[in-house]
Amino acid sequence: MTVPALVLFDLDDTLFAHRAAVADGILGHIAGQGGRGATADPHTVVALWNALDEQHYHAYLAGDLDFAGQRSARARDFAAAHGVTLTDAEAGAWFEDYFVHYRAHWRLHEDALPCLDELARRIPGVGFGLITNGELAYQSVKLADTGLDARVEHVVASAEFGLSKPRPEIFLHACALFGAAPDASVHVGDRLRTDAIGAAAAGLTGVWLDRVGTAGPPPPEDDLAEARRLGVIRLTTLDALPQLLAPR
Repeated sequence: MTVPALVLFDLDDTLFAHRAAVADGILGHIAGQGGRGATADPHTVVALWNALDEQHYHAYLAGDLDFAGQRSARARDFAAAHGVTLTDAEAGAWFEDYFVHYRAHWRLHEDALPCLDELARRIPGVGFGLITNGELAYQSVKLADTGLDARVEHVVASAEFGLSKPRPEIFLHACALFGAAPDASVHVGDRLRTDAIGAAAAGLTGVWLDRVGTAGPPPPEDDLAEARRLGVIRLTTLDALPQLLAPR
């Protein structure tokens, strides 16, 4: 593999420990609220909230809901599963309270900053950027809170760009911002199709970060076959990335 000029990352569950913050956030939120949710099995609570997150966030990415609407829909469906009916205003307030708990648990994965440091040491002048499916203003708060804003030069957010991963245009746009050729660029993300296959199909090196113990259901066999065809690389930790990209 040629040493890359540019390394792009997904944010949530790649550098930023989103799933852990979500689990802690929803459990803290319902404990404070009381009611049926507070006495429910914690694993069931987290599984339901994650499922609603996937369902309604993908509806947002598809343009079926706006950003605020997908938040309210998640709150309404979660509350309904526990016997509570929320109005639109109540659902918005419910989610805002949850968000306070979620934000209190924001952190980076332990391997995130060491990976960036080691890549910078091994590849002097390498560019670092982010491609995220979401709203730039929302994701920028995470970057500021965790200090990542000082570590990446460009952030490409799907809401502002107009297309989301895995569309090739968003990967090519990120490369163009750095003046880097796609074949000299790498994109690392936790979703096989959205991140790794999408990047590889656009001509970048696609790296699937399949974190053990944090991933969802196994990808479809068709996705795994396409990943093999495109030369997608699978890692279980960012610790392995510097040696992969710039062996010494």
